[in-house]
Amino acid sequence: MFETKDISILDLEEEDFDTVLASDISFTGQIKFAEPFMIKGKMKGNIDATSDLVVDTNAVVEADIVADRVLVRGKVQGNIDAKRIVFVASSGSVTGDISSAEVALEPGCSFSGKCTMTR
Repeated sequence: MFETKDISILDLEEEDFDTVLASDISFTGQIKFAEPFMIKGKMKGNIDATSDLVVDTNAVVEADIVADRVLVRGKVQGNIDAKRIVFVASSGSVTGDISSAEVALEPGCSFSGKCTMTR
């Protein structure tokens, strides 16, 4: 197994979030937030955040994402720019470019794009 410096994002569950886009919701547009946010449904557009984003297991996100930390358990189509870490779980799929200080791709995940690690 491997370790990351910012593994605590993996411990976040739904009850840790003030705001959750529920699994029965489809949203199109731009989302901006400063507190941790979880997507369980479908989202299309842009995400601009200064906090954590979790794309849950059955979520489908078609968006460019800017956030502090990003955990992908579902499907993301779009570029991800995270300040601290992008973690793609074994159930996750990313089609797009990733830019972050730290990137972790769990065995079994799907990633198609360019990866740039920043300082």
